Amino acid sequence: MPKADPISDIPQTIAPAGAGVLVLLAPMPPEQIEAILARLAAAFPTEQLLVATAEAPPTESYPSLRIIQAPATNASWTLTAADFMNAHQLAQQNESRAILMLGPEAGSLTASGLRGLADSVLSSSYDLAIPRYELPARAGLVNSAILYPLTRALFTSRIRFPLAIDLGLSVKMAERMAGAAQRFTALNQGDALLWPVNEAAVSGYSVNEFDVGTRALPHPGDPDLNAILPLVTGSLFADIEAKAAFWQRARQLPPSRNPVPQAASTDVATDIAPMLEAFRLAYTNLQEIWALVLPPNSLLGLKRLSVSEGATFRMPDSLWARVVYDFLLAYRLRTINRGHLLGALIPLYLAWVASHINITTSGTLPEHHIEMVAAAFEADKPYMLSRWRWPDRFNP
Repeated sequence: MPKADPISDIPQTIAPAGAGVLVLLAPMPPEQIEAILARLAAAFPTEQLLVATAEAPPTESYPSLRIIQAPATNASWTLTAADFMNAHQLAQQNESRAILMLGPEAGSLTASGLRGLADSVLSSSYDLAIPRYELPARAGLVNSAILYPLTRALFTSRIRFPLAIDLGLSVKMAERMAGAAQRFTALNQGDALLWPVNEAAVSGYSVNEFDVGTRALPHPGDPDLNAILPLVTGSLFADIEAKAAFWQRARQLPPSRNPVPQAASTDVATDIAPMLEAFRLAYTNLQEIWALVLPPNSLLGLKRLSVSEGATFRMPDSLWARVVYDFLLAYRLRTINRGHLLGALIPLYLAWVASHINITTSGTLPEHHIEMVAAAFEADKPYMLSRWRWPDRFNP
């Protein structure tokens, strides 16, 4: 995979002192850049923004925007270590007071959403501003099943999209993220994923979430679940392992400030038969691997699921939480090759998706079920702590 250009290649284009908001655009097609520039001009009609993009377009139509050249990086569907390094260095060079990082398809965000993200850090109210997207009920399910519940339970954060692809950063938060990114770029891993919510929690920086409405999501270059789930889950597992000293200390989950959306799913019917077939096939073929990772009670629960009929297929939230925790523990202990381990999680995730679709089709609101899943992860955190500290205690 091609790597990001060295940070030292950043052109020394300096804006006037105190450039205000630096907006760093991820690599994207010219038509997307034009759409984002139009949104930014509408969101900041009187302020002069400093916009950094690898492919600077003509700016005659946007006099309030000052365009500078950003370093070329890999096109990606999410923010990467190289993006955070570039954001910090460009902010330093131009004495910016806040940074707005925007991922592909960010032109689909509203002007008010962009303004809210920038203003929250520009006013020094928060160090990290995270968008809360309004997505179709069956979009972003890896986030709903794993990323959100794990982050909420271990880092006591209610941020719904911990791997958001648009962010508002204070200067000190950008510095923190650049420091986290340094170890990856030093190893030519500029395309590695970072976890800003976790970094903010460890550093004690303030975080807030802002409703930004609907957003078009970029598609990964390789949309295969067999590639995406191991990449994202493995990255989060590694970050959790690195920050174990933090999340093992007891902390109170803050009260919710955002009501759970009440809208029911309007998605078209989804055929869950292929998901169940993949799960049942894996139940037959992956018994030896799962037995190395999961305790007997979980294996018994999966056995019962394997004979459940399609319409009645339900994975208990407590079973799913226990499965994810045990895979996280096996990742830490290197019980088996990590690539094989994360691959063995995929059919279990598909079983969860099939169950989630059945539950929401039967009348439960999608966000209500996701909140119940997150609550199950919180309830089972003592199990996670015990296994982490004494990994042999519950071995099958």
